[in-house]
Amino acid sequence: MDKRTFTKIAGALGLAAALALAPALALAADPIKLRVSSAAADTDWLSGGLRVFKEQLEKLAPGKFAVEVYTGSSLFRQGTEVPALQRGNLEMSTMTTFEVEQQIPEFSVFSSGYLFRDYAHARKVFDSDIGKAYFAEVARKMELQIIEPMYLGTRQVNLRDGRAVKTPADLSGIKLRVPGGPGWVALGKGLGVTPTPMAVSEVYLALKTGAIDGQENPLPITKANNFQEVTKTIVLTSHLVQPVFLTMAKKKWDQIDAAGQQAVRQAARLAADYNDQGRIKEEAEIVDFFKSKGLTIQTPDLAAFRASVDKEYAQAGIAAKWPKGLKEKIEAVR
Repeated sequence: MDKRTFTKIAGALGLAAALALAPALALAADPIKLRVSSAAADTDWLSGGLRVFKEQLEKLAPGKFAVEVYTGSSLFRQGTEVPALQRGNLEMSTMTTFEVEQQIPEFSVFSSGYLFRDYAHARKVFDSDIGKAYFAEVARKMELQIIEPMYLGTRQVNLRDGRAVKTPADLSGIKLRVPGGPGWVALGKGLGVTPTPMAVSEVYLALKTGAIDGQENPLPITKANNFQEVTKTIVLTSHLVQPVFLTMAKKKWDQIDAAGQQAVRQAARLAADYNDQGRIKEEAEIVDFFKSKGLTIQTPDLAAFRASVDKEYAQAGIAAKWPKGLKEKIEAVR
C-alpha cells in the first residue's frame, strides 16, 4: 500500500471515528441546563431540598444535567417565575397552588383555607387520582410539568404587637402581608385582616418599619427569615396546610429522554423527602424556639376562623367556581 492510499484510508477512518464519537462528545460538552428559581430563604428546608435535587440528579445522570439553584428570589422575583417558565426564560421553579389558580380558576379549591387536615392528608390527595388529574390539567392548560409535590408547611399568623386573638374580629384593621393573587386576598379577608400583597423578600423591613402589622407563614419559614426579631405574637390559626410543586417548563421536559425524566423524578422524590421530613420535625419543635425569643403563642377559636374563611369564599364567588363535589372528595381522602 502506497503512502498516498494509506493517508486517504487513515483520513477516512479518522473522520468516521470522529463522527461516531460526536454524540458522546456533545453530551459531555452540553449537559441539559436546569435553573431552579425559588423565593425560599437560603436557610429554609425548601432551599436545602433544591440543593439535594441538584446533588442527586447530577449523581444519578453524570454529565447529563447541570443544575443551578437560585434561592431568596435571587434570579426571578416572587410571582414572576411561572410566566418566566411559560415564556421559556426559566427551566424550573417551586410553584404554588395559588399560581395555578390564577390561570385555572376552578382549581382555587386546592388553595382554600382549612382544606387539608395535615401533611399526610395533602400528600395522599396529590398521590391519588385527584392529584394525577390536577397535574394533567396543569400540563395541558399551562404547559407546565409538575415533577413532585413538596411540603411548604402549615401557615400561622405572626403579629408585631401583643394583642389577644380568639376570633377573626380580633384581627380587624390588621395589615397582614400575604402573597399576591385573589385567592390570598380572599383567605386574608376570611381571617379578618386587611390583606396586603407583598413579596416575601420585602417583609422583614416592612415589619420593622410598621408598614405592615404582621405576616403569615409556616413557622420554619418565619424562623428562616428572622421575622421573630420584629414581631411579638404568633397566633396558631393553622389556616393553610400548603404544598408547593417542583415544576419544569413542559417544553423543556419534553426534550428530555425517558431515562433522563426518570432520573429527574427520582432526584425530586429524594429532595421532597429531605424537605418534608425536616420541616415536619422542625414544626413539632419550633414553638419552644419562639417562646425562648420572647414571643407570645396563642391558640384561637379555630372553628370561628374556619367558618369565617368559608363565608368569605362564598361571598367572593370563589366557591362557585369549584367543580361540584371536588372539595368533598378531597376532604374524604383518608
